[in-house]
Amino acid sequence: MLRITELRLPLDHGQQALRVAVLAKLGLPDPELAGFSLFKRSYDARKKSAVVLTYTVDCTLAAGVDEAALLLRHAGDSHIRPSPDTDYKPVGHAPADFAAGASRRPVVIGFGPCGLFAALVLAQMGLRPIVLERGKAVRERTKDTWALWRQGVLTPESNVQFGEGGAGTFSDGKLWSQISDPRHLTRKVLNEFVKAGAPEEILYVAKPHIGTFRLVGMVEKMRADIEALGGEIRFGQRVADVLIESGPAGRSGRHIRGLTLASGEQIATDHVVLAVGHSARDTFEMLHGRGVFMEAKPFSVGFRIEHPQSLIDRARFGPSAGHPILGAADYKLVHHAGNGRSVYSFCMCPGGTVVAATSEAGRVVTNGMSQYSRNERNANAGIVVGISPQDYRLDKTASGPVNPLDGIAFQRHWESRAYALGGENYHAPAQLVGDFVAGRHGNKVARTLGSVLPSYQPGVLLTDLAEPGRGSLPDEALAAIREALPAFERQIAGFAMKDAVLTGVETRTSSPLRITRGKDMQSLNVAGLYPAGEGAGYAGGIMSAGVDGIEAAEAVGRSLLGQTA
Repeated sequence: MLRITELRLPLDHGQQALRVAVLAKLGLPDPELAGFSLFKRSYDARKKSAVVLTYTVDCTLAAGVDEAALLLRHAGDSHIRPSPDTDYKPVGHAPADFAAGASRRPVVIGFGPCGLFAALVLAQMGLRPIVLERGKAVRERTKDTWALWRQGVLTPESNVQFGEGGAGTFSDGKLWSQISDPRHLTRKVLNEFVKAGAPEEILYVAKPHIGTFRLVGMVEKMRADIEALGGEIRFGQRVADVLIESGPAGRSGRHIRGLTLASGEQIATDHVVLAVGHSARDTFEMLHGRGVFMEAKPFSVGFRIEHPQSLIDRARFGPSAGHPILGAADYKLVHHAGNGRSVYSFCMCPGGTVVAATSEAGRVVTNGMSQYSRNERNANAGIVVGISPQDYRLDKTASGPVNPLDGIAFQRHWESRAYALGGENYHAPAQLVGDFVAGRHGNKVARTLGSVLPSYQPGVLLTDLAEPGRGSLPDEALAAIREALPAFERQIAGFAMKDAVLTGVETRTSSPLRITRGKDMQSLNVAGLYPAGEGAGYAGGIMSAGVDGIEAAEAVGRSLLGQTA
């Protein structure tokens, strides 16, 4: 097959226009093209008066047409190349009698996107994984999550952060990533999602998404597949400790030997995929106490901003706003502030809602979510500022590496501050953008909403997010955001509209630490422990977490099956 990239057609092109464009590009008569399949469809909206669709297609030539000669004829065209092989190649499969052998079953801790794909690939290799998820099954978890949103009742082990499907279940369900993917593992992720019930369009649209409601059913289907292949999923099973032993005589280092659950039960295993999310703070503290090597890493903090989705659509698409192929518009913005801080949009959710995402009592955390339809009235995104380990070091007089747990303490401080500012009932503190940008304080801050109604539930309390000495974020972060919003206005007209709403705080953009691993995917100082996904500091989103889970499972498979990398 041949792949053609960058085929550009008008937004409202006819049904046969793409085939005509393919034939023209290849210089072939119609009978010599057996067919083609769509690999990617994106759009170019830089000229709002004439939005263009851009296609990548894989072409099959008719019998008798010399593909090599055709490629040679187009050797100077970088947009015509052989189609890459995107089929997934398993690293191996356990023999039929593997379960009766001496090797113990691998364990996956966490059942978010990383744990889900790690368990699925292990099961597909015949390795019968055991999955330990501290939260509940996805439908029970959904009820608990709605209890926080509707009634202000938090269940610490069952919420946006914890439970089957992970934090990605209550998000936009974005299925794209900027990771390097030479093995096309993202295609494996997408194919498995389609098998589980996702719409086939996720295989070719440039920025595919699913949405929460569809994700629920898909996660359940994938769980059933894992169980049908011999895997075991256990909910409500929080890992309280890891059992680590020194290596046998003649071998240095330490090795994982098992796990202790909060119930007191012990599970023996030599292979653990640590696929916890970025909010598994007690797990990080336990692992740090056991001497598992980890490092502090940067992350970002900020607010959620909400605008009318129609405003974003018009700014991005001009007269084409509302076109069904384009859908609800998104954006990606960056500003380098005068104080040296970078401010950027994060996890933009077109036609979505701002959600309560805390997992700890007495704290407020925000995130964004949208359904597949993306038809809610507001657009929302995180507007966040980069924070370095030196920023959150607790002991400012110390030198050397920052304690990797200091980032957690920093997050907790500002989440507790948001809880207090919001009225100590899980309402979130909020402020109109006009007041925030103008630097208004005290009785000059609006206490009533304007044209933009915030979507956060259980509710918001309008307040001063930047009160001197009592702000909702560090002063340098507040100053950078205040400078960035008018700069973003120059890119998206209306972005700094006075009635737009900032809701605080967004603190869990990524893990505050990295559980460092080697090329074999194992912890630097504990063999058999495979840190993976967002919580370990190696992913950021559903796709990258899923890919990291696949690679962790492959590493475990190679070890159990006696293969080398």
